[in-house]
Amino acid sequence: MTPLQGARERRVHTGEVELCVAELGDPQRPTVVLVHGYPDSKEVWSEVAARLADRFHVVLYDVRGHGRSTAPRPLRGGFTLDKLTDDFLAVADAVSPGKPVHLVGHDWGSVQSWEFVTVGRTAGRIASFTSISGPSLDHFGHWIHSRLKRPTPRRVGQLLGQGAKSWYVYLLHTPALPELAWRGPLGRSWPALLRRVEKLPGGDYPTSSLPRDAAHGAWLYRDNTRPRLRRPRADAHAHAPVQLITPLEDAFLSERLYDDLEQWVPQLVRRTLPAKHWVPRTRPDRLADWITEFVTATESGRPECAPTGKYADRFAGQLVLVTGAGSGIGRATALAFAGSGARVVVVDRDAEGAARTAGLARSQGAPASWAETVDVSDEQAMEKLAEKVAAEYGVVDVLVNNAGIGLSGSFFDHTTEDWRKVLDVNLWGVIHGCRLFGRQMAGRGQGGHIVTIASAAAYQPSRLLPAYSTSKAAVLMLSECLRAELAGQGIGVTAVCPGFVNTGITATARFAGVDAEEERRRQKRAARLYGLRNYPPEKVAQAVLRAVVRDDAVVPVTVEARLFHAMSRFTPRALRRLARVQPRL
Repeated sequence: MTPLQGARERRVHTGEVELCVAELGDPQRPTVVLVHGYPDSKEVWSEVAARLADRFHVVLYDVRGHGRSTAPRPLRGGFTLDKLTDDFLAVADAVSPGKPVHLVGHDWGSVQSWEFVTVGRTAGRIASFTSISGPSLDHFGHWIHSRLKRPTPRRVGQLLGQGAKSWYVYLLHTPALPELAWRGPLGRSWPALLRRVEKLPGGDYPTSSLPRDAAHGAWLYRDNTRPRLRRPRADAHAHAPVQLITPLEDAFLSERLYDDLEQWVPQLVRRTLPAKHWVPRTRPDRLADWITEFVTATESGRPECAPTGKYADRFAGQLVLVTGAGSGIGRATALAFAGSGARVVVVDRDAEGAARTAGLARSQGAPASWAETVDVSDEQAMEKLAEKVAAEYGVVDVLVNNAGIGLSGSFFDHTTEDWRKVLDVNLWGVIHGCRLFGRQMAGRGQGGHIVTIASAAAYQPSRLLPAYSTSKAAVLMLSECLRAELAGQGIGVTAVCPGFVNTGITATARFAGVDAEEERRRQKRAARLYGLRNYPPEKVAQAVLRAVVRDDAVVPVTVEARLFHAMSRFTPRALRRLARVQPRL
């Protein structure tokens, strides 16, 4: 078994058990205690701990019977929540005497940490608690009882759904069978199973003690689950601020388990993550950032307030990059993500516009926002941007390819240079973004989402928009192709197709084949017509966020966009005839 790199180890005695405790970072800084789950050892936290060690005194310990800690004898009755609380207090007293610690728990580490943060004898020893993928057994018991007392169809469905997810709990109560499985074929195949199902990277996890740890850990369930679910405590109220992080793709726990949590936790911050169960291994970057924010806010005496945007539970803390965000739909989209608590990278070739959007994003609640001046059609500039974003801010969770330019006129009035400019920005800009940032998402292996802002012109022929419509049609097909290729990697791809939206693109669009004076006249007329339609870019931005949450493939926005989309599918001949009409210029 390999100890955590650079960690200082000590042994802490609690009753007949000796706990192995590892420490990183400066002991004079706030102490963060990481408690692992089942069937893990403290090494499950190694990636998170390494990221926290520069800011905090990080403490990890092997739960009794796991890793390098000794097991109680006999095993039966040796893993009760009361004894686990004794262990936590012994560790806290050893590593942070007289000063409260910040507690973080995952899986069964979270289950037992809920006990620590709700029992009276730990009051004053816990400054904050971050819960990941593990409910309080008392809260869970009350959740079950409330649904049995008032069994509406919806509540019965919730019970049945969680019952199906908890299949492994029943097996762990089977005498001797779990021990035989873990010490035999399951223990040998578990690492490969996790890599395949949970997409876990390699490293120092799991350790060679896994079969023994898992066999001992079965008593966590046997000693606690049935007694607490049958007779949950009525006083299980948290005496410290709580941050709840819920992986949305957790195969073992339903989001609905936390519906009533506010009645038990006076100070609660909720966050969700599009990930599976073992997030300490798959998303250590995201967890470390959230833990840092929560601990820092608590230490400052200003407990963190949850973002208030409509999709805050989905996007809070995520990294979102929006191109063409200096104005219009791009700016509205960046601000919508910022309002939902996302960190936003604002990209535009207009430095002043990008800086203004970034400033507005910060004023609307973004935990961080940055302005980057880049022409998306410049491949080398985009490559440098991708390298900088990854190095300084992290891997992008949501990419919005919005940058675009307009060009109107007949086909024969379009010059080769006209075509090149439109395709360079509208198509190649999207290709550069998808290739560079999409590759980073795929390399991380934890999913993400790519949004391309196409247009209703992608499927609505127009005699006056040959270059623009061609570029947007190509973007739409590119999105469909990428969606098919990246689906197996958990990366969603959405093409958003707005209709007539009141943005600045109309006033700056070019008109081929006319002199400067006529071009200005047509720009003013187009801007006036779009202004009369007055469909705001903020509605498109909300459609973008909704599409990412739902993982929609193609999203027409505005009535006319939806109408033309339906016609392209069911009455294409009528749409072609409509395209022949000569518009008034």
